Amino acid sequence: MAILGILKRLVNAEATGRERRADERVRTTLGARVLVVDDSATIRAVLGKMLAQDGYEVMKAADGETAVDMAQSQVPDLIFLDIVLPGMSGFSVLRALRREDGTRATPIIMMSGNQQATEQFYVQRFGADSFIRKPFGRAEVFHAIRALVHEGRMPARAIPPPLSGEIPQGISAEEWAAIPDIAMPDDGQMRAGGDSSDVQAGSAVPGDETAIAGSAISMAMRATLAAGTHEAPGPRITVHVDSEDTDAEASTVRQAHRGSGN
Repeated sequence: MAILGILKRLVNAEATGRERRADERVRTTLGARVLVVDDSATIRAVLGKMLAQDGYEVMKAADGETAVDMAQSQVPDLIFLDIVLPGMSGFSVLRALRREDGTRATPIIMMSGNQQATEQFYVQRFGADSFIRKPFGRAEVFHAIRALVHEGRMPARAIPPPLSGEIPQGISAEEWAAIPDIAMPDDGQMRAGGDSSDVQAGSAVPGDETAIAGSAISMAMRATLAAGTHEAPGPRITVHVDSEDTDAEASTVRQAHRGSGN
């Protein structure tokens, strides 16, 4: 009987492992358009790389007003929206998008490393689909996407993406490789700020965004290199970014590469 029990547990464990591996392969449509909204060049670069490597078409916005314009004109399939933004806050962006017919049903995943903003999200939500807290890695990002697929909010991908070593336009191979695997918030975003109704970025986040982002990438890079982690090349995709965003992120990853000692 003891042997039979052991065999049963082994079979169940194997079945559970197969189910877990199958679930981890769940993705939404190859080439789905994803809008990343964050005032941190670090987050835009890291999250953009994660999504691009998984076969998604990535668009980026550094502030709320630009995000609303892009969402209405380009109609993304999914939006990752930071709560703490300069000017128009993430909560205000969410409300504006939910009022428009074209974006009312668009899945929106909010994100923040700010404690006050995080607490506000769980109290109010405002119609967002999900939330991920900074810092985050690939597991959190793709778990959130899988949840949307399982809930029927996004279609499932039928065919696994082909492997490709192609790098998106506007960034060198050295800069692409220097982008770390963990999306670390800037120091200023970790501090509580804003009023009780809407958390906004402003004077509480001092310094140049690119310099702060470069510092965050440098620290994350050192941790990544120390752990010996490597990331596989991603599929063939097209990344749409404006020239200013590309320059900021290219500057960010160049600082990160210098900070890592390579």
